[in-house]
Amino acid sequence: MECLEHLNRYGDFYLPEIQRQIEQSQHPAVPQFKTGWLGNRFANSVADKAVINTMPAPPKSNPNGSQLDRQVVQTFLDQQQQMLDLLTQAAKVDLTKTKTGISLSSWIRLRLGDTFKVVIFHNQRHVSQALRALATAQQAMV
Repeated sequence: MECLEHLNRYGDFYLPEIQRQIEQSQHPAVPQFKTGWLGNRFANSVADKAVINTMPAPPKSNPNGSQLDRQVVQTFLDQQQQMLDLLTQAAKVDLTKTKTGISLSSWIRLRLGDTFKVVIFHNQRHVSQALRALATAQQAMV
C-alpha cells in the first residue's frame, strides 16, 4: 500500500501539471520526440532495473508509517486512467517543445515527453516493488 500511496502522491503533482501544460501549449504536434539530456537521465535513474538504484523519497512523498486503506488502490487506478487520457491528449502537442515543471525543483523544466517517461518509469519501478513485497508477505504466511 505504501508503494501505491507514494505513486499517488507523485500523481497528485504530475497529473495536474501535465494537464495544465497540454492545455496551455502553443506547440502543435510533430512526428518525432527528441529526448533531452536531463530528462533522459531522470528517466533512467527511476527505471525499474535488475539492480535498483535506491533513492530516498522526499518526506512529502514518503507514506512510511501512514494509515492507509483500500482507497489507496482506487486512487492509484483512477490516476492510471488519467495518465492514459493525458497520453491521448498529448498527441496534439509537441512533446519536445511543451515543458513541464518537476516535483523536485521549481527551477527545472522537462520536455513533456521526458516527463511522461519519468512518471511511467517511476510507476513501473514501484509497482514492481509492491509486487515483490506482496510475494514476500505471501511466502511468510506459508
